[in-house]
Amino acid sequence: MMKILKTECRARRGEFVTPHGTVQTPVFMNVGTQAAIKGGISAEDLRAVRCQVELSNTYHLHVRPGDALIKRQGGLHRFMRWDGPILTDSGGFQIFSLASLRKIKEEGVSFNSHVDGRAIFMGPEESMRIQSNLGSDIAMAFDECVKIPSPYEYVKNSCDRTYRWLQRCKEELSRLNSLEDTVNRGQVLFGINQGAVFADLRVEHMKKIAELDLSGYAIGGLAVGETHREMYDTIEVVEEYMPKDKPRYLMGVGTPSNIIESVARGVDFFDCVMPSRNGRHGHLFTWDGVINLNNLKYAEDGEPIDQNCDCPVCRKYSKAYLRHLLKSGEMLGMRFCVLHNLYFYNRLMERIRDSLDEGCFAEFRNEYSEKLARRI
Repeated sequence: MMKILKTECRARRGEFVTPHGTVQTPVFMNVGTQAAIKGGISAEDLRAVRCQVELSNTYHLHVRPGDALIKRQGGLHRFMRWDGPILTDSGGFQIFSLASLRKIKEEGVSFNSHVDGRAIFMGPEESMRIQSNLGSDIAMAFDECVKIPSPYEYVKNSCDRTYRWLQRCKEELSRLNSLEDTVNRGQVLFGINQGAVFADLRVEHMKKIAELDLSGYAIGGLAVGETHREMYDTIEVVEEYMPKDKPRYLMGVGTPSNIIESVARGVDFFDCVMPSRNGRHGHLFTWDGVINLNNLKYAEDGEPIDQNCDCPVCRKYSKAYLRHLLKSGEMLGMRFCVLHNLYFYNRLMERIRDSLDEGCFAEFRNEYSEKLARRI
């Protein structure tokens, strides 16, 4: 259930209840694709950096180690020792981004594994069964993520098929949740809005999927090549037709500025690999902008990454030491940088929530939206 506590223009402050805890929104979900955050981050670390929701990948865990194995281990929560909420994506994006040879039919998608080349078929029912085996709290519907740009007619046909797939996802998850041996019988389904950057297709698709009365709705198929302006315009167009009492999730987005601007447009949930991926390469987020720790000017800098950050890394270590670790190829350097970035993102969401609670989100947005995008 989603409870809206407060609004400021389109921005929303809320709570979403799951079988593994209540999520305070807006929220950033920390991406642990293969049941681990890249950079040597454990479930205990996630608690230390104030993570609320962990996100894992259906396709990757199906390929390795196998969802049936994870079910035998008691589900993803027990497997990775994380007791908070988990969202699993449907595998659709990975199929369309990783599989070089694939065949899309009404039944689903045939493709070859990017790991060992074996033939795999995945459709709505398969995706739901995999996610049910994983036992996540939120399962994402199986959809096609269309590249941008794509021809209008192709996108329209894809939206229609994705809608039919969503109906099948709903029916199958309902069946799975009725079984005695299901890992998490409280698992809920989020539908995904598609339509590339065609406003009429986005609106038509959103209206149709809203009628299915799902537990939440995502805006998919963005952050794949369109401009920031196109992304924001799409959110504004779709938001008007999204149920007011259900969570809104913008998939795969994004920078701190993207998040602030999307909260202002009514989005509640976010995820992105950026904090961990950038952290592993020494690109760190601070309250004054982005720094590149590889720059020579930090070689003898005895100050923390950010004087205004109280993360476990900034409380103890200097930029000089962290830069040395990265330059030496030490795994500890990557780990510390990822920890800082994840903490920064989770703290950003806390400050957004605080500003909404206090009725001053507009001021927070004015101060930080552009500043956080600045490269120092």
